Amino acid sequence: MPRQLGELEDAVMTRVWEWNRPVTVREVLEDLQQERSIAYTTVMTVMDNLHQKGWVRREVEGRAYRYTAVSTRAAYAAALMNEAWSLSDNPAAALVAFFGMMSAEQREALRDAMRIVLPTLPEDGAAPADEAGDGEAGEAADGAESETGR
Repeated sequence: MPRQLGELEDAVMTRVWEWNRPVTVREVLEDLQQERSIAYTTVMTVMDNLHQKGWVRREVEGRAYRYTAVSTRAAYAAALMNEAWSLSDNPAAALVAFFGMMSAEQREALRDAMRIVLPTLPEDGAAPADEAGDGEAGEAADGAESETGR
C-alpha cells in the first residue's frame, strides 16, 4: 500500500496528473515557482524520489528526463482509503463514520460509483434477494443506519 505523499511530492504529482503527459523538471519548476520560491535541484530531487518510489517512470530526452505518472490520482486516493479502512478494528463502523462525514455531492458520487460497480443493486440500496446470502450484509446495513441515526 502506498504511503501518503508529502506536501511537495503531492504538489509535483498534482501537476503530473493534471497535465497527463510526460513532463520535465523545468516545466514543473516553472509552474511551482508561480506559488512558491523553490530551487531547480529541489524539484529534481523530489521527482527522482518519486521515480525511486514508483510513482513516476522516466525516459531520457536529450540531457534531461521526461516523467510520466505510473497511475492516476483516483487510484492513489483509492489506495489510501483502502489502507486506512484496512487498519480499522471495526470496518463497518469506520465506513459509517466516513459516510457521515460526506457532503451531499460526495454521497451522490458514491451512489454513482455504486451503480457502476454493482449495476444490479436496486435504487433503494437494499441487497437483491439472490445476493443477500446469510444476512450479514443486511445486518451491517441495519447497524450503519442505527449508528448514524438515519
